[in-house]
Amino acid sequence: MEMKDTRSGFGEGLTELGKLNKNVVALCADLTGSLKMNDFQSNHPDRFFQVGIAEANMMGIAAGMTIGGKIPFTGTFANFSTSRVYDQIRQSIAYSNKNVKICASHAGVTLGEDGATHQVLEDIGMMKMLPHMTVINTCDFNQTKAATIAIENMSVQFILDLEDQKFQILQT
Repeated sequence: MEMKDTRSGFGEGLTELGKLNKNVVALCADLTGSLKMNDFQSNHPDRFFQVGIAEANMMGIAAGMTIGGKIPFTGTFANFSTSRVYDQIRQSIAYSNKNVKICASHAGVTLGEDGATHQVLEDIGMMKMLPHMTVINTCDFNQTKAATIAIENMSVQFILDLEDQKFQILQT
């Protein structure tokens, strides 16, 4: 039984997209290794933007990049991808119908050791309420990789919920 984390599926899918589409860009809030964005950064350094611990700015930058035809994939922990930046997502991405892919890891209490400031339970509910927002919560590595690749061609916003725990691969 093979076990892999969904974050690695996201990382592989994003790297593959980078090879296929020069308009795909990636933005990360100081969590490149944790979100498995390292390969994208190595292969496409001119299309990778490390914004540091500035998640709200990251969402604004991503929204702006869509105006120039880019397809931004953002990455940080779920709490910082949703709750902390809700206003920027609501105003600059959802209501403006910008083609931003918001990729969030460590949802719920999976960051138990980091404490309540890093945990979020309401992320999916908050995002489902927004116009033009689709929430995807994948079950394994293969489904996450496939979803990451599939959303590139859809001009709606997405939340991809990624986990660091390893799960049995269910989808082939």
